[in-house]
Amino acid sequence: HCRELGHVPLIDHNPRGGEKEHFEPADEVRYRERTVAERTNARLKDEFGGRNIMVKGHAKVMSHLMFGLLALGADQLMRLRR
Repeated sequence: HCRELGHVPLIDHNPRGGEKEHFEPADEVRYRERTVAERTNARLKDEFGGRNIMVKGHAKVMSHLMFGLLALGADQLMRLRR
Protein backbone atom coordinates (compact mmCIF):
# COMPACT_ATOMS: atom_id res chain seq x y z
CA HIS A 1 0.00 0.00 0.00
CA CYS A 2 2.87 2.41 0.82
CA ARG A 3 4.54 1.82 -2.52
CA GLU A 4 1.25 2.42 -4.36
CA LEU A 5 1.12 5.85 -2.71
CA GLY A 6 4.68 6.59 -3.84
CA HIS A 7 6.19 6.22 -0.36
CA VAL A 8 9.33 4.27 0.46
CA PRO A 9 8.94 2.05 3.54
CA LEU A 10 12.04 2.03 5.76
CA ILE A 11 11.72 -1.01 7.99
CA ASP A 12 14.88 -2.46 9.49
CA HIS A 13 15.33 -6.11 8.56
CA ASN A 14 15.46 -8.65 11.40
CA PRO A 15 17.82 -11.45 10.31
CA ARG A 16 16.37 -14.13 12.66
CA GLY A 17 19.40 -16.36 12.39
CA GLY A 18 20.05 -15.54 8.72
CA GLU A 19 21.97 -12.76 7.08
CA LYS A 20 20.98 -9.13 7.63
CA GLU A 21 19.78 -7.21 4.57
CA HIS A 22 21.27 -3.71 4.42
CA PHE A 23 19.65 -0.51 3.17
CA GLU A 24 20.74 1.36 0.06
CA PRO A 25 23.10 4.23 1.03
CA ALA A 26 20.45 6.94 0.51
CA ASP A 27 17.87 4.95 2.48
CA GLU A 28 20.41 4.41 5.29
CA VAL A 29 20.77 8.19 5.73
CA ARG A 30 16.97 8.64 5.75
CA TYR A 31 16.59 5.81 8.29
CA ARG A 32 19.15 7.35 10.66
CA GLU A 33 17.48 10.77 10.43
CA ARG A 34 14.07 9.23 11.09
CA THR A 35 15.23 7.32 14.13
CA VAL A 36 16.81 10.46 15.60
CA ALA A 37 13.49 12.28 15.24
CA GLU A 38 11.61 9.34 16.74
CA ARG A 39 13.98 9.19 19.72
CA THR A 40 13.55 12.92 20.29
CA ASN A 41 9.76 12.65 20.18
CA ALA A 42 9.84 9.66 22.55
CA ARG A 43 12.04 11.51 25.08
CA LEU A 44 9.82 14.59 24.87
CA LYS A 45 6.77 12.47 25.64
CA ASP A 46 8.29 10.19 28.28
CA GLU A 47 10.71 12.43 30.16
CA PHE A 48 9.68 16.05 29.53
CA GLY A 49 5.90 16.14 29.92
CA GLY A 50 4.76 15.89 26.33
CA ARG A 51 2.37 13.02 26.98
CA ASN A 52 0.25 14.53 29.77
CA ILE A 53 -0.62 18.13 29.04
CA MET A 54 -3.01 19.45 31.68
CA VAL A 55 -3.66 22.93 30.30
CA LYS A 56 -6.31 24.29 27.94
CA GLY A 57 -5.78 26.60 25.03
CA HIS A 58 -3.43 26.61 22.07
CA ALA A 59 -1.01 29.12 23.52
CA LYS A 60 -0.66 27.28 26.84
CA VAL A 61 -0.16 23.89 25.13
CA MET A 62 2.43 25.41 22.79
CA SER A 63 4.35 27.02 25.67
CA HIS A 64 4.21 23.75 27.65
CA LEU A 65 5.72 21.83 24.72
CA MET A 66 8.31 24.52 24.02
CA PHE A 67 9.50 24.44 27.64
CA GLY A 68 9.78 20.65 27.25
CA LEU A 69 11.85 21.11 24.08
CA LEU A 70 14.03 23.69 25.84
CA ALA A 71 14.68 21.26 28.71
CA LEU A 72 15.34 18.44 26.22
CA GLY A 73 17.86 20.60 24.36
CA ALA A 74 19.62 21.53 27.60
CA ASP A 75 19.74 17.87 28.61
CA GLN A 76 21.25 16.90 25.25
CA LEU A 77 23.89 19.61 25.58
CA MET A 78 24.76 18.37 29.07
CA ARG A 79 25.13 14.83 27.67
CA LEU A 80 27.44 16.05 24.90
CA ARG A 81 29.60 17.84 27.43
CA ARG A 82 30.38 14.63 29.35
